[in-house]
Amino acid sequence: MALSRRTVILGGAAAGAATAATTWPLAALAAPVRGPLHSDPFTLGVASGDPEPDGFVIWTRLAVDPLAEDGLGGMPSRAVAVDWEVAHDERFHRVIAVGRASAWAETGYTVHVVLHDLEPAREYFYRFRADGYLSPAGRTRTAPQPWADVTSLAMSFASCAQFEHGYFTAYRHLAADEPELVLHLGDYQYEYAAGQYVIPGGNPRNHEGPETVTLANYRQRYAQYKADPDLQAAHAVAPWVVVFDDHEVENNWADEVPERPDPNFLARRAAAFQAYYENMPLRRSSIPRGIDMQLYRRLRWGRLATFHMLDTRQYRDDQGCGDGYKDCPAALDPARSITGAEQEEWLLEGFRRSTARWDLLGQQVFFGQRDSSSGPQRVVSMDAWDGYAASRDRITRGWVEAGVRNPVVLTGDVHTHWADELKLDYADPTSPTVGAELVCSSITSTGDGTDVAGGRHPWAAWNPHLRFYNNQRGYVRTTLTPETVTADFRVVPYVTRPDAPVHTRATFVIEDRVPGLHQTADNPTPGSVTALHGDLGAATVRQETVRP
Repeated sequence: MALSRRTVILGGAAAGAATAATTWPLAALAAPVRGPLHSDPFTLGVASGDPEPDGFVIWTRLAVDPLAEDGLGGMPSRAVAVDWEVAHDERFHRVIAVGRASAWAETGYTVHVVLHDLEPAREYFYRFRADGYLSPAGRTRTAPQPWADVTSLAMSFASCAQFEHGYFTAYRHLAADEPELVLHLGDYQYEYAAGQYVIPGGNPRNHEGPETVTLANYRQRYAQYKADPDLQAAHAVAPWVVVFDDHEVENNWADEVPERPDPNFLARRAAAFQAYYENMPLRRSSIPRGIDMQLYRRLRWGRLATFHMLDTRQYRDDQGCGDGYKDCPAALDPARSITGAEQEEWLLEGFRRSTARWDLLGQQVFFGQRDSSSGPQRVVSMDAWDGYAASRDRITRGWVEAGVRNPVVLTGDVHTHWADELKLDYADPTSPTVGAELVCSSITSTGDGTDVAGGRHPWAAWNPHLRFYNNQRGYVRTTLTPETVTADFRVVPYVTRPDAPVHTRATFVIEDRVPGLHQTADNPTPGSVTALHGDLGAATVRQETVRP
């Protein structure tokens, strides 16, 4: 078969076409004897992640019936042998590594293979085989050596994909861009049962099963998401680096404190962590131990960039004043932290040791200040860094004092695109700009949204560091070079029906050693509508108000 890279990555992954792929021989492996599997087990695609200079993780999960209520995908009650191979080329003519793993019920029939001894800064292709069935192929790559001079990196980041609120078309467009690296900043899946989180006009798709509480619930929910062909395409195109936010467990949880009183919350958290690890291409260092999971970590991309991936859920103090938007004294308490002391010191030490051109913080909730009140009160989100202002101040001053060359914060969570400049003193508009924040919109969460003419939120009138806002779904596509970071805010006009087109709504550039943002393009959709309010819509959610 004459296959282009685009055919392998987009066509095969999108269709889940393992049957077509079975025409490709596994030259380096003897075909295993067909077992009792009655249909293709590779219904959930493939993925890779956490690239290092000598290797990466490759992942798959077996499920002949993805939506089975017990979360085990209709698999037989036995271990299943899964063969894997890695090649230099997309047709697998130059296979360079092969092996066999076992998929067990105890880990949800998932497979994590950690590769070592590969060449740095190189593209690879991988696939799996079980009981005579062949998976779709995925593309991945190793990171450059830490001392390597890297001329560019194409990286996209995304968050917040509520399956019920729309189709994952933005993931399909992200895959078509063919990035070299993808960051997912949280809310990969949502916990609600059908009818609990409804957008105006009704949800175009429904969750299967109850609200996720048990391990079986979470496994079933991940299977429903991973069966989506557009998400499979995004996973298959490049290695992912992932961190969770709140909905992977439940809305707005904080360490051991649930959103609502729940005596079984810690058991729920342990189940959610187990399912998250099972379904993500994570290294063994992230295997959960009960209610604990090591998720914050660093990824170096030569001399060009260091990614500091943060966990702002597992160690935080509870939100002040009962959460929500408040003028709350607890938000200014210097003893409170959103990262916990140990992670904070790890991050500050990383700043002190950094020699990268760009230091990027991949994290979950809005970092810069967003004061929703034009009056003397400071009314801010208790769930964001605004609710932990002293914690934010220590981190910001930490990178300034360490002489970090170019700090950039990458953020998800808020379901809208934002670009803002970071300050040491937000009360003083003349305070020096010391960094920049790029915030991706949601893939689907809160539904279609609207374009915002002029790209300005009303709050920017008294928060002048807020440079851009748009209320459409999408993701952010970036290009890093030694001289600049260029960020394209990619949007789709609708998600409540499939196959939406995509365009770049705005482009911002961050220049080396010049803190702040320079807008180079503004491309509104014809007939754009200006949003004149703060709320993102009247989505019905138990005790949840989604705000920009």
